Amino acid sequence: MFGEKGMDKTRVKGVLQRLRKRGFYGETALVKVLEKHGYKAVRVPVSNPSRNPLPDVIARRDQHVYAFEVKSASYRAYFPREQTEKLFGFLDQFIPLSHQYKHAVLAAHFGKRWIFREMSWKDLEEDKLAERERILKEDKGNFDLKSGCVTHRPLLSFAISS
Repeated sequence: MFGEKGMDKTRVKGVLQRLRKRGFYGETALVKVLEKHGYKAVRVPVSNPSRNPLPDVIARRDQHVYAFEVKSASYRAYFPREQTEKLFGFLDQFIPLSHQYKHAVLAAHFGKRWIFREMSWKDLEEDKLAERERILKEDKGNFDLKSGCVTHRPLLSFAISS
């Protein structure tokens, strides 16, 4: 019986290591994509399951600052509300600019395809954030990485190659 528990712990540890490695790869790949498009970007090198408001990646282009939460997946990526709120919390606490220059962006990495969804300050203020944002591989994003802003055509697709 003790051996079975040990085996379960080993299996769980292996799964967690693979997930962390996949997360690290997605975050590092996003930094490269952002730099390719003219952003200054860094990966925040912490495992951050706590309530500290740290994004996975922070980027800047011109006067605009972007906080990214990154998920790597094969078909669907889920972003819990708490993670979205952390992005806004980071921007609010550490970036002394008006909201028009601060962007909370969910980034889903599906192999060579990236889908970006910028979250709305208005939705945060009106308590309209979803409990869990879901991005599917065939979804379209609302954030144009090339221009650095939300498109006026909701849910327009932006597939960026890594």
